[in-house]
Amino acid sequence: MPNVSYLARTEALIEALPFIQKYRGQLFVIKYGGSAMEDEHTVERLLRDVVFLEAVGINPVLIHGGGKAITSRMREAGIKARFVNGLRQTSKEAIAIVEEVLSGTLNPKIVETINEFGGKAVGIPGKNVFEVTKLPLQDDEEGKPVDLGYVGEVTGVDLPAIQRAVENEVVPVISPIGRDAEGAIYNINADTAAGAAAAALGAAKMIYLSDVPGIMRDPKEADSLISTLSIKDVHSLIDEGIIAGGMIPKVVSAMSAIEQGVKKVHFIDGRIQHSLLLEVFTNTGVGTEIVA
Repeated sequence: MPNVSYLARTEALIEALPFIQKYRGQLFVIKYGGSAMEDEHTVERLLRDVVFLEAVGINPVLIHGGGKAITSRMREAGIKARFVNGLRQTSKEAIAIVEEVLSGTLNPKIVETINEFGGKAVGIPGKNVFEVTKLPLQDDEEGKPVDLGYVGEVTGVDLPAIQRAVENEVVPVISPIGRDAEGAIYNINADTAAGAAAAALGAAKMIYLSDVPGIMRDPKEADSLISTLSIKDVHSLIDEGIIAGGMIPKVVSAMSAIEQGVKKVHFIDGRIQHSLLLEVFTNTGVGTEIVA
């Protein structure tokens, strides 16, 4: 008789088969950040999963964050980090650090790791993809308007470089920075950048990998994870204050992407081993999905 491990592995492959057939040739936009980017082994597992997607005929487009690395580099430069509504206040001095960390350090490292695992990837600076304008004043927790400086909102997505990579079966790895009409560089919330890219590309899925399990009714209760939400449900949870802080830009960009044609948006914990594959290729998944 075959042993249990052998049978379990076989069943896992059989369970994955219809999902591979369904999504072969389709495009997924994947955004990852938070603590999921801090541990080397976690990053390696995630990027192996990205290579697996590419190998079975799915077209992943990867948009990475880098907030903690930016905060660390800013601290070394004597710049204190401040966030308003989950968005980083970015001075002229800080935007130079943001660009160097995202496009000069993290992006090439991700590309190198994907290539080491037998995949094919190319780094694309976000300033060559995202067209932006300066974000309007934002109200802080006390209701006072705050100028966030060089923080932009996406007004357009220049697709040719991404499309060429996808057509050549290469994973585009994009940093979340943009350029305005005058050529100035702006920091973009990576979640917002991913949502804009997914909508422009007509992605079948947009997947957020971070350091939280998904959307939870009570972050202190591990069993309060909500597996499926509609856009209507999301509005209610924001009104109730259950979705708050840094989660708001994620779900707002998710809803915008769905309203523009993206089929599903997933929120999963990138620290869980192979959470990306579990979410895409199993019946139950491991995080939260948002649908129309």
